[in-house]
Amino acid sequence: MSPYLAAEDLSMFGRDPWWLVVIKAVFCFAFLMVTVLFSIVWERKVVAWMQLRIGPNRHGPWGMLQSLADGVKLMLKEDLIVKRADKVVYVLAPIVAAIPAFMAIAVIPFGPADNEISIFGHRTTMQLTDLPIAMLYILAVASVGIYGIVLAGWSSGSTYPLLGGLRSCAQMISYEIAMGAAFASVFLYSGSMSTSTIVEQQHDRWYILLLPVSFILYIVTMVGETNRAPFDMPESEGDLVGGFNTEYSSIKFAMFMLAEYVNMVTVSAVSATLFLGGWRAPWPISSFWEGANHGWWPMLWFVIKVQLLLFFFIWLRGTLPRVRYDQLMKLGWKVLIPVSVTWLMLVATVRALRNEHYDFADIALYVGGGVLALLLISFVADMFREKAKTAGQPAAQPAGFDPMAGGFPVPPLPGQELPPVPRRSPRRERQLIVSGGSDTVSDGSSDGKEASDG
Repeated sequence: MSPYLAAEDLSMFGRDPWWLVVIKAVFCFAFLMVTVLFSIVWERKVVAWMQLRIGPNRHGPWGMLQSLADGVKLMLKEDLIVKRADKVVYVLAPIVAAIPAFMAIAVIPFGPADNEISIFGHRTTMQLTDLPIAMLYILAVASVGIYGIVLAGWSSGSTYPLLGGLRSCAQMISYEIAMGAAFASVFLYSGSMSTSTIVEQQHDRWYILLLPVSFILYIVTMVGETNRAPFDMPESEGDLVGGFNTEYSSIKFAMFMLAEYVNMVTVSAVSATLFLGGWRAPWPISSFWEGANHGWWPMLWFVIKVQLLLFFFIWLRGTLPRVRYDQLMKLGWKVLIPVSVTWLMLVATVRALRNEHYDFADIALYVGGGVLALLLISFVADMFREKAKTAGQPAAQPAGFDPMAGGFPVPPLPGQELPPVPRRSPRRERQLIVSGGSDTVSDGSSDGKEASDG
């Protein structure tokens, strides 16, 4: 790997005829749709296997057409628009959420950035297009998609969708900062923001080996960005019924579901491109097969990597419970962002030392000293913080809890207890029903009969 910035050679892009550009665009769209249809069935099958259930087994061979049947069912269901909704924004919100999800795939490389393949006799690259700032384009498109969720929650005219939209907005802000810092580490090592150049720079070692912390950070943030379990707070049915899509039905609900799964495929493709060598064959294969990274074979390795990352999404959903919202925010702001910024500074230091032609021993010494210094400072700070807590006065008892503070229902804080629920006395005394033979009557009716006889 060169210690200097990589020069992007994007001269091979932008030379395709219009009909070939259309074919590539249709392929990217079809790739996303087919992967989504497969992922839905695969998720239901894998989760059923984890929970010792059967899963889909009716539509098509082995239930493989279940997601297609679900799509037809959603399109044929009754389309409702709630009375209090802002109808224009209410209808546009699913479109705003779905369209940006398809746009990021335009700069993802499926193969080498040269004219190795031929389509109808025309030599072309295995990528729709590329940009010198392709990763910034992906970040911008991902940020636009959140507007659809926020507008859906606001335009529904209901409380639960509004809360789900606000949660999604706060979650996106919290996790996109750490995601950007993880991207920046890759930019420093590759010297480029072009996706094709980033893959080319991983010809000797993948960035998952050089930048393992960045990979872990991005894996966590991409789960939070896609609102998937265990970070699916914007649509948690336990407290928000369905979240931002509570008031949606039919094809509009299907578009939200489509956007979620397309975003899963997109972030998996980005992760494979940045950290897993993109379209490059894994090490055991590339070591003895020279043609593994040429021709149409790179597309196979890329698809396998994307499917493995999609399996990771499914594995998380079937394994981990949903976290609380305060835990979600604490992880984003207090853990991921400080760790990502610290790691970014370490990566920048290593790159600067390598550009100054220091040997590896000095780099390891500087980095190790910096890490130990940070750990020591954090340990001392935590020690003094705990000492200050123990040296202080005993904590005062929590004030009385008002469940309707400010006119809205609020949960109790730690240490507070809910007031006893007032019980009203029944309007009339309960009658004792005695079980017995067929002539058994209640005590009240028998007493009344005896009184009438008397």
